[in-house]
Amino acid sequence: MSPEEAKAEVIRYWMEKAFESIESAKSEQKANRFSFAINRAYYACFYAASSVLMKQGEKFNKHTGVRGGVHRSLVKTELIEPSLGKFYDLLFDSRQRGDYQELFEFSEAEVQDAISQAQVFINVMAGLLKKMPSEQATQVSDVPSKDYDSL
Repeated sequence: MSPEEAKAEVIRYWMEKAFESIESAKSEQKANRFSFAINRAYYACFYAASSVLMKQGEKFNKHTGVRGGVHRSLVKTELIEPSLGKFYDLLFDSRQRGDYQELFEFSEAEVQDAISQAQVFINVMAGLLKKMPSEQATQVSDVPSKDYDSL
């Protein structure tokens, strides 16, 4: 496998993880496990953003690196709306609170809103992947295409 093919495979892998994570967030919400739902919604966005940033040649070892990459490479370059960058920040902070802050609880409304916005974020990332110039080994048809707006 060439380096370009390996990169394309990782990009596809991260997007599939994004789709799996948003499904998991919905399941956790239905089971009234709201902190876990927020965690999975965050990871759905994290994986989707990671795939787009990787397509641009950026790879990060820390969540804060991906967060910075979202702002530097996607918001500042106007590839995504600033509101999506703000949402990513909010979800990043919410996941931190839900995972690490004692006695913290999310409301059902907060979780529903986070999942809805995460679906939008993922769809935007998938759209960016399809629009980005393809390397020799990466074709537009290789990018997973799922629409979660209707879920």
